[in-house]
Amino acid sequence: MRTANPTLTKKTFQEAARVSPGEGSMTLSGTINKTVALFLILLLGASISWYQPTPLFIWGGAIGGFIVAIATVFKKEWSPVTAPVYAGLEGLFLGGISLQYANMYDGIVFNAVLLTLGTFAAMLMAYRSGLIKVTQKFRMGVVAATGGIALVYIASIVLSFFGINISLIHGSGLMGIGFSLIIVGVAALNLVLDFDMIDQGVASNAPKYFEWYTSFGLMITLVWLYIELLRLLSKLQRR
Repeated sequence: MRTANPTLTKKTFQEAARVSPGEGSMTLSGTINKTVALFLILLLGASISWYQPTPLFIWGGAIGGFIVAIATVFKKEWSPVTAPVYAGLEGLFLGGISLQYANMYDGIVFNAVLLTLGTFAAMLMAYRSGLIKVTQKFRMGVVAATGGIALVYIASIVLSFFGINISLIHGSGLMGIGFSLIIVGVAALNLVLDFDMIDQGVASNAPKYFEWYTSFGLMITLVWLYIELLRLLSKLQRR
């Protein structure tokens, strides 16, 4: 069983249990506390970049966050240190990007934040109530959809070097808006998979540092969701 988020898989917990036996077990309350801590660090980084906008913060946050994320995936035991660093760097990136959107579209950042938090709450309630059940077919569908989206974005980046833009991604027509709605939906479903894998980690008695690691994985999904909501709202504003 797996989640579309590459940082959270069942195999991950099994490997960690073999590598770090007896250091204390992951708990749900501990994971919640770590997630709140990472969110506050991200807000601090975003505030710095918002009030002191420089290309260094935006590009440094984006590139640095990516490097730290890759390091965390391969060295999960570093997550008590690297997860907060990742949150801070992503905050710098999101603060700068959000300011750019705010300068173009009045109120867009507030709406994107509100929608992100609302989506998170709705997906959590749907998961906890059993309205959305995480089955093997559900996992496979979300993984496949996420992989397809990733391929489209990679193709867009490659084609941009030749001056070609994929209107499906950047356009504000009905197709472009529909595509963004699909991506937002897939990102939201990834949250459900993340919730399920956190529960599995607790049930599997994963090592204590996995509270940081699973919080880091959840943060990745939330950052993706927020960026896609910004993109969707900007397309709607351009119509």
